[in-house]
Amino acid sequence: MNKSVIASIVISSLSFSYSAVAHDHAAGQDEHALTTSFMYQGKPATKATKAYNTEFAKELKFEDNKSFQEGRANLIAPLDAATSALLADAYEFIGEKTPDTINPSLYRQAQMNNEAYGLYQVNDKIFQVRGTDLANMSLVRTDNGWIVFDPLTTRESAKASLKFALENLPYGNTDPVLAMVYSHSHGDHFGGSRGVQDMFPDVKVYGSAHITKEMVDENVLAGNAMSRRTSYQYGATMVPSETTIVDAALSNGLAKGEVTYVLPHYETNLKGKFETVVIDGLEVVFMDASGTEAVSEAVAYIPSMKTIWAAEVTYKGMHNVYTLRGAKVRDSLKWSKEINNMIQEWGGEAEFLFSAHSSPVWSNSDINDFLKLQRDNYGFVHNQSLRLANNGVVMQDIGWEIQKVLPKSIKDAWHTNGYHGTYSHNARAVYNMYLGYFDMNPANLNPLPTKAEAAKFVEYMGGEKAVLKHAKADFAKGEYNFVATALNKVVVSNPSNNDARSLLADTYEQLGYQSEGAGWRNVYLAGAQELRIGRQAGALKSASADIIAEMPVGSLLDYLAIKVDSIKAQDYAFEVNLVLPDTKEIYVVELSNGNLSNAKIAKVKDTATATLTINQADIVKLNLKQTTIKELLASKAANIKGDASFLETLAKVMTEFDPAFEIVPLPSDKVIEANRAIYMQDVAKPAHNDRHHGHDSK
Repeated sequence: MNKSVIASIVISSLSFSYSAVAHDHAAGQDEHALTTSFMYQGKPATKATKAYNTEFAKELKFEDNKSFQEGRANLIAPLDAATSALLADAYEFIGEKTPDTINPSLYRQAQMNNEAYGLYQVNDKIFQVRGTDLANMSLVRTDNGWIVFDPLTTRESAKASLKFALENLPYGNTDPVLAMVYSHSHGDHFGGSRGVQDMFPDVKVYGSAHITKEMVDENVLAGNAMSRRTSYQYGATMVPSETTIVDAALSNGLAKGEVTYVLPHYETNLKGKFETVVIDGLEVVFMDASGTEAVSEAVAYIPSMKTIWAAEVTYKGMHNVYTLRGAKVRDSLKWSKEINNMIQEWGGEAEFLFSAHSSPVWSNSDINDFLKLQRDNYGFVHNQSLRLANNGVVMQDIGWEIQKVLPKSIKDAWHTNGYHGTYSHNARAVYNMYLGYFDMNPANLNPLPTKAEAAKFVEYMGGEKAVLKHAKADFAKGEYNFVATALNKVVVSNPSNNDARSLLADTYEQLGYQSEGAGWRNVYLAGAQELRIGRQAGALKSASADIIAEMPVGSLLDYLAIKVDSIKAQDYAFEVNLVLPDTKEIYVVELSNGNLSNAKIAKVKDTATATLTINQADIVKLNLKQTTIKELLASKAANIKGDASFLETLAKVMTEFDPAFEIVPLPSDKVIEANRAIYMQDVAKPAHNDRHHGHDSK
């Protein structure tokens, strides 16, 4: 048996696509990837979509432009060419007039985010770089230097943003960054950490409670599926334009580069709800807010500056209670209560509020008004969803019904709108959290698999031609929701029906143009794109050495277990000790009944058939293909005692995930080539717009 080959196969299978993030980004690639000189371009808006967006605009309070005023306030320096290239240049098409192909509310959010374009001053000791990534980089003054709050998504964006800030700050330009604070466990708030450390090697890192564990765990076990889904939610395979991605809700978009992670030296709030930490003479009071927007999250108050750091518990929009990319449902009631805790603890004296996304809020009265509306919006979603559910409204209906009971004060406030989370999918998230996916209608208890169900639906509806005839008529009337449902059955049942495929893509596209939620728009338009020209490349690859290096061995073993084919494995069994000398940990790994289990134990088991001794650091190197098991065994850095055949067994029963699995039925090569001539446009760099273009009055 070739131990080195088998072990390399086994260990390399531990690698994964980490899509942290609130906001995470990765996608499959195939042979149909776009070149950099062309981009996908959609069709114009239909008459029905133009009418829909015009009517939608009539309900919006365009005269309220306070968020624009707050966004423009205290600009110290606009981004230079180098920092603009990170993100902002891609969205220069955003101008004054709302295109017909974009929901007017979402376009206003895109306009507001597009104006985040430089170094801004929050107060005399707090500054922010906005417009270079999905999040803001905030710099807070200490006695002798600076604290960076949330060092962005990538090494490149963090380094460029920090360099730009230090060149343009009104003082302290040569002073060091002494500390970094990670507000929570999503990648756009820690991914650029190595870029800051590159510039300031002695920086001390603070993180929210259990951040490393939660950062690793959140997206690992379902990481392959989540990465693929994320490419839809964030429009990662589309070049920004009026007919593709226009905004990411939290900012215009996400910077490219390497996601990194510097292990925190200190995690806050491990011993209590509130904890005061002094960082280079600056007192910061951290409040644990875990279980709201992230499983690990903390907000903070700086008493000497009367300033609230709201992390991502608030931003100028409604957040996801459920993320379209997939993640555990969040607790909207806890979210509301934690914002209320911020009000009760700090609302009496706070004069400044800054966050990981959006612009700050100034003055005590405005801060309290903002926080109360944010609090009541998440409370509304929780309470009214359960009120409706307790009156028999089911999962499929509750997203429609909750919008009918939205209070005017919440409806009229821009910063409670559903740009990231929507009332529709957030209400369904609350229903799911308490009652699960099943609505108790027996017809929904055990439906047929999707393809078999689609075939029967098409048969019952009179066949593909009959469905297409009705769908064309309803499409012409702008009745897109059911057209999408019906045509999806046809295309799932018969992917080669290109007339149905084409009309389904057109339908998704118009639904995207009407969507207020950025994620909804991107999901619809990504579906249309893949129906027409197949899977495309372009998403950020975030499985970096820094992320993998911080993944606990227990999580690696859990991940390994979900890659085991139970049918192949049912005929094998073993029990192996895994000894990690550098971390002084021991695990027992057992294959039985087609399942791979693991447990952390105090001492090696005598009943085990083998013992593998290897440092965790070397497992990381194996995972990154920086060494081989043969080299480790030869150097005696690792050894195996007992029956080593478990390695061969694992190699036999392991499977690999498809990182670009099908979401919508994919087109044939012939269809792809024909559609490329229709939907591919030359990339032309748009003229530079004045970022302060103001709000649109449609």
